[in-house]
Amino acid sequence: MIGVQKKMLNVKSIARFAPVLLILALIFGSLAGCSSSGSGQGMQPGAATPAELYVLAAASLADAMKELAPMYEASHPGQKLVTSFGSSGTLQQQIEQGAPADLFLSAAAKQMEALVEKGFIDEKNTVNLLQNQLVLVVPLDAGTPPKNFADLQNPAVNNVAIGNPQSVPAGAYAKETLTNLGIWDMLKSKFVFAKDVRQVLSYVETGNADAGIVYKTDAMSSGKVAIAATADEKSHSPIVYPLGIVKHSKHPEEAKTLYDWLQGPEATAVFDKYGFEPAGKP
Repeated sequence: MIGVQKKMLNVKSIARFAPVLLILALIFGSLAGCSSSGSGQGMQPGAATPAELYVLAAASLADAMKELAPMYEASHPGQKLVTSFGSSGTLQQQIEQGAPADLFLSAAAKQMEALVEKGFIDEKNTVNLLQNQLVLVVPLDAGTPPKNFADLQNPAVNNVAIGNPQSVPAGAYAKETLTNLGIWDMLKSKFVFAKDVRQVLSYVETGNADAGIVYKTDAMSSGKVAIAATADEKSHSPIVYPLGIVKHSKHPEEAKTLYDWLQGPEATAVFDKYGFEPAGKP
């Protein structure tokens, strides 16, 4: 009899809490539904993860590529660009060491040719995309700045910033120009070597260098420097920016799509905005 009474009490207890249990079940069910629908940020169940394309580009291209990346992604929703900037020599080494890379955009032919020769890039998937000019820049508020490359010899000029010629194409072009002018050796004690062309620009902007040698596009991007002179194109190797598809790309088809797009009218208009010219233009 006592056992029957206990069973009756248990049934009554369950019946009493049944509405509460039902409400809790509905609440947890609703939360689970919200979590499921929000985790994909609008992506449909089973939607493929966007293909990430790693673009290694010369430091001088940073501004243009940062504008181009969202433009490309907007018209290619299944792809996402991951950009990395630095000196072309450093980026070359990263590719050789196996760093993630789908496209390489160098500021000189030397680094691209080395990667082709070593088998990291197929020559058939390379193209000279852009060209640039080499200029001498000085702080905008400089009192008596040098007016040309020869003036760098003046005692008033204490520091001249250039990229390291061993790894920075702009530095290699600068060395060629100053050597052709016969003043490279005379200026050696004044040089401040930088890791890339944007660091050269920063040294001049902050007054840590009395002058610097950068690309025209870098000078155009700054409101703190003035162009004192433009190097004669005959004084240095042609400044070309080759573009290539890296062989170990995990997304070769998408990489080819981006490779072609960067040669198209939309990208060309942005490069032009930042002062670059199509390669081969007279």
